[in-house]
Amino acid sequence: MNKRVLLLIAILLVSTSLIIYLWQHESAPAITYFPEDEELSFTETGTSLEMVSEKTRDSYELVWRSQSVSERKLYLRQDASLLFHNGRLLGIRSKWEENTDTIQIKEKINGEDSNYFQAISFHHGEVHYPDDEIKSIHHMTYDELYVIDSPSTTLESFKTPETDYEQEWFRLLDHTTQQQLQYNWKRLMEHFNIDEESYWAVPLTDLYKYTSEPLNALTQTQTNQILGQLWEGIYKNYILNIKDSEAGTADSFIPLVLFDKQNEHLIVLYEWNGEKERLIQQYPDDF
Repeated sequence: MNKRVLLLIAILLVSTSLIIYLWQHESAPAITYFPEDEELSFTETGTSLEMVSEKTRDSYELVWRSQSVSERKLYLRQDASLLFHNGRLLGIRSKWEENTDTIQIKEKINGEDSNYFQAISFHHGEVHYPDDEIKSIHHMTYDELYVIDSPSTTLESFKTPETDYEQEWFRLLDHTTQQQLQYNWKRLMEHFNIDEESYWAVPLTDLYKYTSEPLNALTQTQTNQILGQLWEGIYKNYILNIKDSEAGTADSFIPLVLFDKQNEHLIVLYEWNGEKERLIQQYPDDF
């Protein structure tokens, strides 16, 4: 086989690989924020974590769900859900469909030992009108679950502690998680030389609270826009990067969102596979 034939084969292989790569990335559209559609909304949204069975004496099975239904079929519907345990990323799932009103995500997760699970989902819809007018709707939902897997007691799970025993495990798991997260976030702020006093710090898993509670000194409409644009950035810079990593996931903790007290910008701090990252987003000029 002469050199010219080998060169043609090599070019063909590279071209084919590039086409496949581009098709894979373009076939999953990114979440894109458009002006909020005040005429449409979701009729149903939800995120849930449930322990369904004890697989062995040392393991159990969880069901992680995210679902949303819009008032009518939209041009594009897309949901993304992130699952953490003890503050560390456990999984990311996203799903998109065109011309539909419903998105459902369901995943079975195997667990071991006692854990504090947290899941947050972003539900998104893209609405197309005549004359190329595009608007969007979005919402966030959240759920958490504490699992007690102790050799001396039966397997147990709860969302809100009701007994002294559950209160004890609640404090232990919550304290351990917070210690780990505070250490990680402190390192990130020191790395990027950020002045803590200049920002309101909100863990990614707490963002859902601002679906009905405006950010400091802002209106709910302004808050909705900031959060919609924030999730656009999170999806493109955090979710897609981790989904595209070789392992399909990454060693990462709950990202920290820093809202500038002057209401000019926000910063998202996160780390995955040892790489410290920072995403900065400016607020709209008309705020």
